[in-house]
Amino acid sequence: MGFGAGLRRMGRMDRSTPARHTERGAVDVDGGWGAPSAGPGPIALIVPGWRGSGHGHWQSLWAQQLPGARRVEQEDWHHPTRAAWVGGIERGVLAAGGPVVLVAHSLGCIAAVHLAPEVACRVHAALLVAPADPERRATFQDFAPVPSQPLPYRSIVVASGNDRHCPPRLASAYARAWGSEFFRLPEAGHINVESGHGDWPLGLALLQSLMGVQAASPLPIAI
Repeated sequence: MGFGAGLRRMGRMDRSTPARHTERGAVDVDGGWGAPSAGPGPIALIVPGWRGSGHGHWQSLWAQQLPGARRVEQEDWHHPTRAAWVGGIERGVLAAGGPVVLVAHSLGCIAAVHLAPEVACRVHAALLVAPADPERRATFQDFAPVPSQPLPYRSIVVASGNDRHCPPRLASAYARAWGSEFFRLPEAGHINVESGHGDWPLGLALLQSLMGVQAASPLPIAI
């Protein structure tokens, strides 16, 4: 039974009370998340999805704008395999030399949650945007089944009410299984350049919250 079929019976997640978990040493401070660390803050590790992220994509813009940001470069963006893509992300995490915040989009989200435990423990947090459904496209089926265990770090799943690559109900089920906070944007498509999300300030504010950076203004999140 696939991830979607197994979790749809769980019902919709209550988006007013995002799921949280406190495994693997994470601590809840003043209602938010933090991790005990005396060293420098985490860096952003950009994890694009199928076919990569073009020049105008918010991932590409953030890779240029964020201090110390790194980007995973897969050997084959058009014919993804789980072993190759997960291996690419794992090498990126290990090469960072410190904690990272994964910034994943589409199939990159699914590859990211396949990380081996000894690599996942180096992840500080993850922003998982518009996760793909590998059971809906033959090209992605190597990434199924999607892991359904809680992630050992804070995570935020951002989905869209009209994303043709992953129904919002399934994205909500992902979030519940992974212990992620869940935000559903109205009519935001696949949250990419084609849907009008280039610079995407709201996403950057969410990333800043994961990295421990104070946002300049309250987050106007529509759910």
